[in-house]
Amino acid sequence: MASKIHSLKHLLLLFQITLAASLDIIPINQSFTEGNLLVSKGNNFAFGFFSPGNATSKYLGIWFHQVSKPSVVWVANRNNPITGSSGILSINPCGNLVLYNDPNRKVPLWSTNISGEVTDSCVVQLLDSGNLVLLRGRNKRLVWQSFDHPTDTLLPGMRISLNPKTGLERILTSWRSEDDPGTGDYSIKFNPRGIPQIFLYKGSNPHWRSSPWPWRTFSDLYNYTYELDQEELYLLYHIKDASIIIKITIDDQGFNKWLRWQKSDNQWKEFWSTPKYRCDFYAQCGAYSKCDPSNPDRYECSCLPGYEPKSPRDWYLRDASGGCVRKRLESSSVCGHGEGFVKVENVKFPDTSTAAFVGMNMSLVECEQECLRNCSCSAYTNVEIAGKDSRCVAWYGELIDTADHMDNKHNLYVRVDATELVANARKSSFFLRKGLDILILSVVLAWLTVILFAYLWIRRKKSVTKNKWKRKLFDPTTDSINYKNTLVASELGRNSHPPDIEFFDLGTIVAATNNFSPANKLGQGGFGSVYKGQISNEQEIAVKRLSKSSGQGIEEFKNEVMLIAKLQHRNLVKLLGCCIQGGEQMLIYEYLPNKSLDSFLFDQTRKSLLDWRKRFNIIIGIARGILYLHQDSRLRIIHRDLKCSNILLDEEMNPKISDFGMARIFKADQIQEKTNRVVGTYGYMSPEYAVFGKFSIKSDVFSFGIILLEIVSGKKSTGFYQEDSCLSLIGHMWKLWEEQRVLEMVDSSLEGSYPPQEALRCTQIGLLCVTENAVDRPTMSEVVVMLSSETAALPSPKQPAFIFRTSCSNAISLAIGEEEDSSSINEVTMVSFVTR
Repeated sequence: MASKIHSLKHLLLLFQITLAASLDIIPINQSFTEGNLLVSKGNNFAFGFFSPGNATSKYLGIWFHQVSKPSVVWVANRNNPITGSSGILSINPCGNLVLYNDPNRKVPLWSTNISGEVTDSCVVQLLDSGNLVLLRGRNKRLVWQSFDHPTDTLLPGMRISLNPKTGLERILTSWRSEDDPGTGDYSIKFNPRGIPQIFLYKGSNPHWRSSPWPWRTFSDLYNYTYELDQEELYLLYHIKDASIIIKITIDDQGFNKWLRWQKSDNQWKEFWSTPKYRCDFYAQCGAYSKCDPSNPDRYECSCLPGYEPKSPRDWYLRDASGGCVRKRLESSSVCGHGEGFVKVENVKFPDTSTAAFVGMNMSLVECEQECLRNCSCSAYTNVEIAGKDSRCVAWYGELIDTADHMDNKHNLYVRVDATELVANARKSSFFLRKGLDILILSVVLAWLTVILFAYLWIRRKKSVTKNKWKRKLFDPTTDSINYKNTLVASELGRNSHPPDIEFFDLGTIVAATNNFSPANKLGQGGFGSVYKGQISNEQEIAVKRLSKSSGQGIEEFKNEVMLIAKLQHRNLVKLLGCCIQGGEQMLIYEYLPNKSLDSFLFDQTRKSLLDWRKRFNIIIGIARGILYLHQDSRLRIIHRDLKCSNILLDEEMNPKISDFGMARIFKADQIQEKTNRVVGTYGYMSPEYAVFGKFSIKSDVFSFGIILLEIVSGKKSTGFYQEDSCLSLIGHMWKLWEEQRVLEMVDSSLEGSYPPQEALRCTQIGLLCVTENAVDRPTMSEVVVMLSSETAALPSPKQPAFIFRTSCSNAISLAIGEEEDSSSINEVTMVSFVTR
């Protein structure tokens, strides 16, 4: 029978422990041991036993329950850890909450230690605020709370306070280390001397001091309040959004931090911390000085007006701990001898331990007179409280810990002797005279402006028209959906500034081209016409006049204008400006007298002017220009429309790549992109682009390979035909390469005046570039190395793409927008694989 009763007692005890672990209260006569847990009703906080960091000792404390990382906010036995055995917590017969070191309850480690009437209805409860409270009696009268005994963390609703009457002081004290919550070296508490302030102490020495103004601060996230009255001095804060988890803590390194739990990153995010700068440390520059952290290249310490370094040598060595002293040491010089005050703007006020309120709702003049009456008054200010009342504050003693503080728009008036007052007045007078001189000069300039007004007004109409079209071109709000997905929108962003290019008037271009005279026409394409012109400074220009039927819309036009303006390379054509007026869209380029490469290469009478050396230099120049686009420019650019007609030649036959209307920007780590709108010129497009719409830097390499083979052979890729053969130019070159007869394809106009090894090397590089699989093609940096070296070994080319003409069997059927001589605005759509 006795054993059954004993078992029943154990069962009841187990039931009580389980019940306590699931509730937020511990009733009287119930034990709380390791493994039990109190959780507040809203699941905000938990109370129980824990071991911090790598420590083996145990402590009783409170932590955030909804935070995944250990975040203890209060410790009961911080200086008396539980060692060697499990602790036990209970409410003793005297109504106190007591923590024992062993189950026998012989060694108390911590107690609430309160007195008063004891009842049978004592209970401990953990509130959703994180406050552990001890309640007595049927009306649950609060007799003790953890909020009155903070450790290192200040929670919303908790106070840092000092009651002058009762001596009750609530302070924050750091842990000794991350593994030891014992009382550390740093503490945050009120200093009640003079006008009370909050200090961060290291031991008994001030480490940092809060700014005493303003006393009430509000933000969208929180508000915190200083209150100074006869009953209590306190600071507390509240969170406006209950879903946000915030704590204020002081760590073992002496930093006061405001932290917010970032659930997405699973960590505490710091949004305010102090001390942060050198000027945050208390008395960094000594007495009667000011610390300015705004200029990192200049010594932060300077003396207040009327003062000079106490030890110039130490000051020169950047040791300002000795502070400053008056320039003229006679004590009588600042009392009753014409002294006055100099304003120091935008400062964190000096330590108010030596300050006092001397009047309510005084004017600044009245406050000054009050300070003048007392010879020991060293400075004064007049501050506004709660946006309505003001108080005159005067300092009686050393001015310590003054700092520039742009967030506090307050001024300090420092007492100086008559000599300093006169010197300061002269300085102010100098600046006043300087301001007067500036005013006179401004009036003269204004009259000059009036004289020039007529001339400026005449030019204004032209400027307004130009700016209107400029805004229309570059204003992101006018972009179409297509344009927002282009390289300009993605690279430059919606707030980007337009490039530094010139906007020409339509009248200027009409005059320069003699009203687009046929005699000035340089060429014709699907995009429109190109005209030669000459502007007023005798500079020759090439005007690309886009036709309305060209298919190049505002997106492509913006693309070309903004892109070319940002590219600078000797092998890229230079854009001088544009004209968008009167329904016209025109691009203004530098004039290149030799026109395009195809006008030489495929002309039977002019191709002889291209000897092998010129052709090889052109190949090298094109390769370097493409390499610049792919690798060396600030932007990584895929041209997408490389062909001989887009390679222009200057007077020295140097090649320049042009026509960037179809170009796209790639990010640094981007390898490939896909488009549903395939644009380009038939015969120069890589197979993966023509068929699947996929393009990359290897697409440009393919186009370069076609150009290289055309330069070597003097034959068009799209116009090559051979009797009784289905082979294209690429296919014929590949066939001859396999038969080791590739030199038969070298342009006959060269008549053997070329180095065979160099021609063979160029052909091999061209075949490498047009390999069917993009992965097997070299990069342009590798191409430049191959072209520049006569000894570097070249890999054997693999079978190229498009070796058959479309008229042959098993060819790919493509719907081409225009004929082979069409412009680069062609749209190519894959229809199907057709067997004929």
